[in-house]
Amino acid sequence: MNRWRSDEGTISAMVAVLALALIACAGLAYDGGAIISTHAAARDVATAAARAGAQQVDPGAVHQGLADLDPVLAEQAAQSFLAAAGMSGQVTVAGATVTVTVHTSHAMRLLPLPDRSIVATASATAVSDVLGARP
Repeated sequence: MNRWRSDEGTISAMVAVLALALIACAGLAYDGGAIISTHAAARDVATAAARAGAQQVDPGAVHQGLADLDPVLAEQAAQSFLAAAGMSGQVTVAGATVTVTVHTSHAMRLLPLPDRSIVATASATAVSDVLGARP
């Protein structure tokens, strides 16, 4: 029997293409979720660290009947929170305001992109309301 065209192997090529498409979809779902999770974690840690810093009152002022934010204690508390969360960042204390900027990264697992890590940066500001407690 004389054949002009052979159909052998066409199913194998289709299965290979579909397998690659399935892996790409799984990579988008998994690594896309990791991107969202990394950004959310950075926001959460920045917010919590700023709050931790904004709760630090000056013990000497409290003994005098005042409630002032201690900038040194506020920065230490925020940095301690960042360290406990395993993230790095900057803490700025100005008056009653504590601002925390967090930087974190997470390695992608499935997507074959050139830079295989997710870098997230988030900032949060907390204002201590203890300054309004002055008589």
